[in-house]
Amino acid sequence: MPTYWSIASASFRQYSTYRMATAAGVFTNTIFGFIRASILFAAITTAGGELSGYTIAQAATYVWLGQALLAPIEAFGTREVSQRVHQGEVAVDLLRPTSFLGLYYAQKLGRSAFLLLGRGIPPLVIGALVTGLALPEDPLSYLLGAFSLLAAITLAFLADMMVNLAAFWLIETRGLTVVYTAVMNLLSGFLIPILWFPDWLLGIARATPFPSMIQTPIDTLSGRITPLEALPLLGVQAGWVLVLAVAAHLMLRLGVRSMEVQGG
Repeated sequence: MPTYWSIASASFRQYSTYRMATAAGVFTNTIFGFIRASILFAAITTAGGELSGYTIAQAATYVWLGQALLAPIEAFGTREVSQRVHQGEVAVDLLRPTSFLGLYYAQKLGRSAFLLLGRGIPPLVIGALVTGLALPEDPLSYLLGAFSLLAAITLAFLADMMVNLAAFWLIETRGLTVVYTAVMNLLSGFLIPILWFPDWLLGIARATPFPSMIQTPIDTLSGRITPLEALPLLGVQAGWVLVLAVAAHLMLRLGVRSMEVQGG
């Protein structure tokens, strides 16, 4: 455990040095937040002030929490592992005295912690000052929201890792990454709340782990659902974490075996 803590701390310090990139990320997140907020406000106003349970204040909270969580969850995915697989550098990772997935998960947690503080909180504060936020009154919502956020980061890591591990069998994974990112951003509830989906698309979304990556932590942290209503959703998150963890471990084992058979 001390080893992984050191890795996470090093990852946090590493990303804290990218000050210009952080400032640019805050600016971009804030601008897109205002654009998204204006679109949702227009839709709700046209619907008469409420749309599928969302008021203007709730929509503002949904937008700014989504912008705050975008960077730490890394909704657009990463390509580091797939590149290391294609370049053969993954062999070095597999020889380290740490778990392969544990190593990258620790890096992810350290990186996400900085991105939440450096790129997530500032747009949220700006949004709160400009449009206002509808925050929960029950302190338990914040505690459950923290657990939900950790589960969301874990789910996003495992799903993204599975896309990267496909590099053991695919020569190029950019196309797969693009498809994954598009599907994830739609079904996770990042673009619009999943309750705004037609019934058939809502059913598809709820059959995937994607809503657990964005919609669930937003709903929990915003207080749109009560702590009692949040508990089953946290259970769903935990179930998906288990499923994706098993799947990622299986893909890694099969990928390593494939590499060994080919003489890698």
